Amino acid sequence: MASFSWRKAALVAAVVPMMALSACSSTGGKPAETGGGAGGGQVATTERIKIALITHAAAGDTFWDIVRKGAEEAAAKDNVELLYTSDPEGGRQAQLIEQAVDQKVDGIAVTLAKPDALKDALKKATDAGIPVVSLNAGEDASKQLGAFTHFGSNEKLAGQAVGEKLASLNYKNPICIIQEQGHVGLEARCAGVKAKVAGTEILYVNGRDMTEVSSTITAKLQATKDADAIIGLGAPITLTALKSITDAGSSAKAASFDMNADLAQKIVDGTVLFTVDQQPWLQGYGSIDALWQFNRGGFEVGGGMPVLTGPTVVDKESAADVLKFAQQGVR
Repeated sequence: MASFSWRKAALVAAVVPMMALSACSSTGGKPAETGGGAGGGQVATTERIKIALITHAAAGDTFWDIVRKGAEEAAAKDNVELLYTSDPEGGRQAQLIEQAVDQKVDGIAVTLAKPDALKDALKKATDAGIPVVSLNAGEDASKQLGAFTHFGSNEKLAGQAVGEKLASLNYKNPICIIQEQGHVGLEARCAGVKAKVAGTEILYVNGRDMTEVSSTITAKLQATKDADAIIGLGAPITLTALKSITDAGSSAKAASFDMNADLAQKIVDGTVLFTVDQQPWLQGYGSIDALWQFNRGGFEVGGGMPVLTGPTVVDKESAADVLKFAQQGVR
């Protein structure tokens, strides 16, 4: 697969309807007058609706701050009351979906990291006539579980993009770190890498305990002298892996998925080889805006197909271009 650039990614993102943004909070307030705020736009005059955003976010993962920021901007612009909840455990995430159904929300945006755990709860939502979109994880299960579209990156293709990039740089024995076993998107990423670099080894860590993550990676590197690259599937994991590389006295280099300002700076500095960004701000923004549009006129963004927000490879050549956006919390 050819490398992606952030400019090409912007063209992909253009399929997400982007209306003027406003200064109004996502949790309340009257339509704002034109001008002021980040977007300087005007809040929709449509009837106020309530949308639940339910993710599998674990505490402390900065990735989800970016998703939520995009969702909040869309909610402010669309006169939406946004109800955000999360739980990394599939059964508890299902309970949050059922809670949203009981609250009679006008739409549900949900991540499908563990789709089997959510199918019964999502059936209750669709049986109640609540429109559903999925985002970030579970593209393959999205339609089957009743979502009319999915916002995210194709994770297998993203993994293949990483594998191709590593192969082009002559890395042959990478370690792909999965921080949540059973997460379909993370498993697909490492499978994609392995499809392009046969010597890829998978290492499972407990992503809820970064001290344990660090020690597990360090021990693995000490035991695997031929490892030449470490692949983190999220910016916090990759940044932790950098310390492990030093602690283990390893010569392995780091590559990553996803983005935050610290990781972007490491790419600019040459400490991290590259990352594959799925543009989480767009996932949050697009999913809420799509549900507003469904309520507005029965519109179904995507035409029954996923709306891709990635993958896009960000390396040292392009990292400076996106660093300013990462510092603003939208990349």
